[in-house]
Amino acid sequence: MNEPLSIDVSRAVYSDEAAWNTYVEQHPSATPYHRFDWMKAVENSYKQTIAGLLARNSNGEVLGVLPMVDFSVPLISNRLVSLPYCDLGFIIADNKHVEKQLLDSAISLAQRTGAKATQIRAISKETQEAQTLDGKKVRMMLSLPDTSDELMASFKSKLRSQVRKAEKNGLTFKTRSSLQLIDDFYYVYSTNMRDLGSPAHAKKWFKAVIAAYKTNALISVVYTDRQPIGAGIVLKNGSSACIPWASTIQAFNKLAPNMLLYWSVLSHCADNHIQHFDFGRSTFNEGTFKFKKQWGAEPELLEWQTFDSKGSLLPEHSSGQKGALRSGIESAWRKLPTSLATQLGAFLRPYISL
Repeated sequence: MNEPLSIDVSRAVYSDEAAWNTYVEQHPSATPYHRFDWMKAVENSYKQTIAGLLARNSNGEVLGVLPMVDFSVPLISNRLVSLPYCDLGFIIADNKHVEKQLLDSAISLAQRTGAKATQIRAISKETQEAQTLDGKKVRMMLSLPDTSDELMASFKSKLRSQVRKAEKNGLTFKTRSSLQLIDDFYYVYSTNMRDLGSPAHAKKWFKAVIAAYKTNALISVVYTDRQPIGAGIVLKNGSSACIPWASTIQAFNKLAPNMLLYWSVLSHCADNHIQHFDFGRSTFNEGTFKFKKQWGAEPELLEWQTFDSKGSLLPEHSSGQKGALRSGIESAWRKLPTSLATQLGAFLRPYISL
């Protein structure tokens, strides 16, 4: 493809939403997070400012986008993040020339707004050998067949029996592309976050996400009798889907709600023309990685890049082992009443970009 003679890069506004999403829907590398919807939900719920960049040619045709938020922490600083509260948010464009224009414009925007840094949460474009991934963050991707029947048939017998175990235990599920299940979802999510020792997003955040994504969002809730014990939210864009949030109540894990939860969303996606399913971020070969791997998902290395205010790439920060302070805070958080933990989480969560 020839490089365009003239490229205009501008900061996205709400009137750009339709053109932005039309471009994202047809771009092969786009994820659900690239939709204008994510930035809109961030601004509408947490008042962090949309800073997405849109590249157009002289005819007004969109050539690329960089979804981004001016992420501010009161009394500390601001930085440009692509994107907060999720794993990804990299540049998608027609060619490398447009990519460079968008990145250069992001650095310039950071300088004009006084942002201390610009973070791009990308995926490595290099093929990675398994032995090089130990301890690194990856996203887990599954290619889906055309139907849920084909998907079930592709699973190993052990996995199929685990899904059936949940059904034999009397568990059921509901899925809706609306706010109808938001209270049941949030009950499971907030309880699980307290049990994990981690601050929970405010309910208004999830309401904003569902309102922004409309039919491109799906809530699934697993029940024992009428009690919700597992829940997740799936976001879609074209033939791709991701599951940013999935939770169960630990006391009921022996009933296998997690297996039915994931089957409910995977089967829905397979039957509704989704070809690529993103299970989300994991540390290679640890914990949740193995759970996602059993469904057939394969790892792709996450490559988050941070540029200083002059545009220089900063050294990669390794999270390493969990520090003693963080472990202590998590332990104390688990002991809080769920209602108090949820209130504190709603206060803190807007300023935690992960």
